[in-house]
Amino acid sequence: MEAEKRVASSKKAENYRDKKMTRKEILEKKRKVQEITKAAVSKKDPLSSFPSFHHYNTKDLSVYLDSGRGDNLSSSVKQYIQNLLKVNMEPAYGTEWPEEEKVKRRQMVSSEARYIFVYETVNADANIMFKLSKKGRSNADGTDDKGHLVAFVHYRFTIEEEIPVLYVYELQLEHRVQGKGLGKFLMLLIELIAQKSKMSAVVLTVQKANMTAMNFYRNKLRYLISIMSPSQMGLQSNYEILCKSFNYEAKAVLEITEYKVIQNPSCEASYKVLACQLDDNETCEEVA
Repeated sequence: MEAEKRVASSKKAENYRDKKMTRKEILEKKRKVQEITKAAVSKKDPLSSFPSFHHYNTKDLSVYLDSGRGDNLSSSVKQYIQNLLKVNMEPAYGTEWPEEEKVKRRQMVSSEARYIFVYETVNADANIMFKLSKKGRSNADGTDDKGHLVAFVHYRFTIEEEIPVLYVYELQLEHRVQGKGLGKFLMLLIELIAQKSKMSAVVLTVQKANMTAMNFYRNKLRYLISIMSPSQMGLQSNYEILCKSFNYEAKAVLEITEYKVIQNPSCEASYKVLACQLDDNETCEEVA
């Protein structure tokens, strides 16, 4: 019953919004959303806008970050991310994993796939390693010339419910680098990239069986269950869709909100992503 009320509330909000817009305005809005998404996709290296996020260091972990695309992966990197994905996610998917793995492998090498790769620096200055990674990028995104990969984020710029969003497909960390604040650091970077690229929200999917990941996103990063999630439509599924919105329009469309939220759509708030203290004991689990 509660889910039905929320869906009904969402439909009321959608109808209200549509009545206030002419057909010309709707088409113009769609055009702008497509232009925003196209501009984000065409940007060569979103990471370049955030030099302070090129490195992450704690007392027992030193890494540097690099960007990549799904259609430009070396065989060694492709094998690494597929293996890490299998190790981390097979337990959460159970018997569904064989079919899900086929889908994910196709997604990972798509031209739409964008990556942040995390390389461990051992006995070398992080700045030197980062420069070497840039120098070797034209050859391949392999582990040989850049160091040892320990984590990656697979994300895309896309459109959900006519809203431009950054969709996180995967956040995967090796077990030995978890619990060091790296997961929160990467998600903070993702949120900054989303806002810099004029995305209205960050969206991701989490398996219900992955309770550690659910706790990480819901309780530590304050992500909300999206109205697009099957559970909010009265459907049975093994996953939830979570989101974090950056303006009122996205909140009205993607989040579980009351009709009154969009009574004054002109009053948009400016959502700032605040840098936070990364504790060594915080755990990051994987996103499905």
